[in-house]
Amino acid sequence: MSLDRFRQYLQKLNPTAPDAKWSEIWLRRFFEFWKTPHNENLSIDAQRLIAFLQHVKARGTPAWQRHQAAVSAGRYQTMLGGKVDEAVADVIRRLADAAESQRRGDAAAAARERHFPTDEPAIVTELRRTLRRQRYKYDTEKAYTGWVRRFLAANPGRKAEQLAEPEIRSFLSNLTMDQQGGVAANTLKQAKSALLFLYQKVLGRQLAFLEHSQATKPKKLPVVLNRDEVRAIRQYLRGTKQLMFDLMYGSGLRHKECRRLRIKDLQIDDGTILVRNGKGEKDRITMLPSSLRQAVIEQIERCRRNHDQDLARGEGEVFMPDALARKYPNESRKFSWQWLLPSGRARVDPRSGRAWRHHVSEAFLSKTFAQALAATRCTKNAVPHTLRHSFATHLLEDGTDIRTVQELLGHTDVKTTMVYLHVMNRPGLSIRSPLDAMVEPATD
Repeated sequence: MSLDRFRQYLQKLNPTAPDAKWSEIWLRRFFEFWKTPHNENLSIDAQRLIAFLQHVKARGTPAWQRHQAAVSAGRYQTMLGGKVDEAVADVIRRLADAAESQRRGDAAAAARERHFPTDEPAIVTELRRTLRRQRYKYDTEKAYTGWVRRFLAANPGRKAEQLAEPEIRSFLSNLTMDQQGGVAANTLKQAKSALLFLYQKVLGRQLAFLEHSQATKPKKLPVVLNRDEVRAIRQYLRGTKQLMFDLMYGSGLRHKECRRLRIKDLQIDDGTILVRNGKGEKDRITMLPSSLRQAVIEQIERCRRNHDQDLARGEGEVFMPDALARKYPNESRKFSWQWLLPSGRARVDPRSGRAWRHHVSEAFLSKTFAQALAATRCTKNAVPHTLRHSFATHLLEDGTDIRTVQELLGHTDVKTTMVYLHVMNRPGLSIRSPLDAMVEPATD
């Protein structure tokens, strides 16, 4: 059988990039695409190879994987005829160049972040340029461009330059009076900020007073899980998801802060975590529960093994903040900068166009958390961020000084911390994570 023969050929060849396993997988897909029985020889030429590659490209397959497919086809051709046709070899070379370009990104694009969607109005692209030049985060870019696109869609056939205060007032008022119930106060504030940024920073126009319908912002107490509820939810989590859960509850991390932890941010010997670039662009130090030390060490070792494999494939690069990527171009491949909670595969960065391994997504824990919450039959409207509220509340219940909790949470004003519990300050108590008391075995 042809595929069996190719498998035996790969075993003798013992190839890399791709290895024997993936080379066989790609050729199997090639057979299936051309509807050829596995026991027959498959004719491969440049035209057939390109047709297959165009098919997988349309399905979102990145250049480096298409290069693997082309290399596998070349190996199969070599097995059958002793060499690779020049036309096929040319396809392999061109894909190798494309894959390298995608891995490293165009130098100018990476430096100036000029990778933009091709299907958006010119004014939205200019908004992106201004946001990136002023070092706004990508989350802000997504939100602002989304609101501007909605604003333009609400005024079809007219450019942003032709719109002014009356259209903005009408758009904002309609958001609060929507038949579905209107938007929340913070959402309205974000929409207004996006439009103000567009007109003031991009178009250079100062707007007059914008009087519009306001959304009220009710004062709500945070949802807090008690210790039994935390324990009940935790038992449904395993592996990396349980580690994320423990870090958020045991260290008071926000969901995004937990996902963005890098290896270098964990000071295991000191029992601390350095939270970089948190809310409000602030850094802070919080505790690393002693009960998590071994789990963190094991996770770091898994990351090390994966990173070594990425480097062997010519990858292993991660996003670097601000200008560090230009100032220290080799740092992005160092292990210390890798994510503690990396995603399962590399993705293309929407700003630079470079392909690298990002951290896990928000849905990685959120979906499992919701399932675990339902399994416990807890009726509280809890989400992963609730673990941070519970961390603060349980520390205060244990008598921890509120100023200390404020520092651990990174709150600028102690009034923000006091929303959890109004308790008497009892300074001088030793600080211990509530997770340690929960998971440590009882002593005789």
